[in-house]
Amino acid sequence: MIISIILLIIGFVFLIKGADLFVDGASSVAQNFKIPKIIIGLTIVAFGTSAPELAVSIKANLSGSSEMVLGNVVGSNILNILLILGMSGLFSSMSVKDNTVKKEIPFTILFSTLLMTLSFDNMFDKNITNIITRTDGIVILLFFLIFIYYLVTVMINDRKKEKDEKPKYNIILSFAFTILGLLGIIFGSNFVVDNATNIAKILNVSEKMISLTIVAFGTSLPELVTSVQASRKGENDIAIGNIIGSNIFNIGVVVGIPAALIGQINVGGFNYIDMLTMIMSAVLLFMLTFKNRKLGRFEGIVMLGLFVFYYTYVIIGG
Repeated sequence: MIISIILLIIGFVFLIKGADLFVDGASSVAQNFKIPKIIIGLTIVAFGTSAPELAVSIKANLSGSSEMVLGNVVGSNILNILLILGMSGLFSSMSVKDNTVKKEIPFTILFSTLLMTLSFDNMFDKNITNIITRTDGIVILLFFLIFIYYLVTVMINDRKKEKDEKPKYNIILSFAFTILGLLGIIFGSNFVVDNATNIAKILNVSEKMISLTIVAFGTSLPELVTSVQASRKGENDIAIGNIIGSNIFNIGVVVGIPAALIGQINVGGFNYIDMLTMIMSAVLLFMLTFKNRKLGRFEGIVMLGLFVFYYTYVIIGG
């Protein structure tokens, strides 16, 4: 048990440091090739902080622990909004761009609703087992392409507004850090999945509970670190955009790719409350920021309240 916990922590260290190196390296590669900063933020940073979830998802599916895939994504998305943005709003008021409220948050709601619809097949036929099939994975990826199209239009519209920035590293170092980061993420994901599964067996609890709590929190640490650092520097767009982009990537890529390429993902012990909480967290973010376009102390308290309520249910239910 103690060895598994130590190895789990080591895995999280590799995941976090790997994601950090990946973001720095990939961002520098983009800057070397004069890619606009807005695209770096919406794609590379969002994907980089979601890379641990993707690595854990693929490893879990290949290891036969496919229930951990869904728990990792659902748990991470709930944590990202309710805990990370909730805490950010509690300690510092952040303005939210009009585009984010009108377009990007609705994208998050759309993807969350899509995942719930595809997960619970027995909503339409009680005799069907709840699984995410290869066809479902392809549907998710097609929706993700719509989001990519949105990013391309943003890039085209904002290209003239961007100023050239000096790359943090030269081309060689940029690619080197990107590769090292990916290796760290892959290595760390093996430790996280294997040892989280061992802990679940030892404690006699479900993979769902472990993935919704320990694994989800661990893989959300890059988002937490990135958003806190961005918030401290006054980069509100990056702090909020990173969370929203990561949530979309979590569903579009972390669920979509393994389902489409590897095969089915078991829904297992997940129920409507888990999925509805993920959807409601995105809806709540939309409602709280729609009028005043800001995320402050009141909004933070409301989000953290829902977070405590949901995880009390998860722990008691587990």
